[in-house]
This record gives sequence, structure tokens and C-alpha cells, in this order.
Amino acid sequence: MRVVIQRVKSASVTIDINQKPTIISTIGPGIMALVGIHIEDTKEDLEWCAKRLLSVKLWENESGAAWRQHIKQKDYEILCVSQFTLYGTLSKKNTKPNYELAMKSIQAEEMYNSFLETLRSGYEVDKIKDGKFGAMMDVALVNDGPVTLVIDSREEKMGSRVSSVESIDER
Repeated sequence: MRVVIQRVKSASVTIDINQKPTIISTIGPGIMALVGIHIEDTKEDLEWCAKRLLSVKLWENESGAAWRQHIKQKDYEILCVSQFTLYGTLSKKNTKPNYELAMKSIQAEEMYNSFLETLRSGYEVDKIKDGKFGAMMDVALVNDGPVTLVIDSREEKMGSRVSSVESIDER
């Protein structure tokens, strides 16, 4: 599972309902999370990513020290958007993306919904928002920083390098 997170001042998702643009989710300060699910992802992957997302320290504390507080300490919100294109690849010959590493739609939707439930059970139900799985969405956000990181359960499994989240915690 791959989750691209952005610290935001605000974010929203708009879809067309009866040919009319309609905002279906909106948050104030918090995290915008683009969520991609790999064909080999398991429940352990989504639990690991959810735990990391809820514990990544992106904000300063009361005394102004940077990278000291996580989403729950700040009482902020998370807006998740399913994003199969996070597992798109390009070959050397072809510039058309290949999405064979992304989990197929029906199974991916189940995993995505399970990821949302894991986040909600680890935080507050009303603080976790999402877009509409499989829909064409207009995603708007106001970056805070900007701060953008990647949480990837495959990196953890391979042990190939320290994740972005760990490197920030050490600063």
C-alpha cells in the first residue's frame, strides 16, 4: 500500500452529481492522503499504513518545536482519496501508464473501505473523510508548507530503506 500524504490547511473533493459539481467532502487543517493499493496488499499492509498515518509528526508543538505533533494531538482531520494511479508504471518504450500493479477495482474498494475503518477505529469517526471510490474527482487543497511524504508498506517489507516517516522523526 502506498499513501502520499500532504499537510494541508484545507482540502475538498468535488464530483458531478446529475451534471452539477457537488462538494462531497471537505476538511480544514489536517492531512490529504492519496491511497494506492498494490495487487499483493494484505490487511497487515493497510493496518501498518494506517498506524503510520495516524502517528506521523507533521506539526510543531505549543513551544514551536517543529515535527513534534501528530494528527490526533492537533485534533485535525484526514481526507482520503483512492488513487490507483500511484501504482502506475512507465516502460522505456511506452509513455502510456501500465496499472497492472494496482489491485483490481472490486477487491481494491473492499481494501480501501477497510483502510478507512482502520483509521476511524484508531481516531475519531467524524475526523476521517473520503472521496468517492472509482469516481472522477476534482481534488482541491491548500498545502501547508508544503509538506509531502510517502508511506509505503512495500518499503517496510523489503527493508530496502528507511521510510520517509522515520527520517522525519529523527530530525
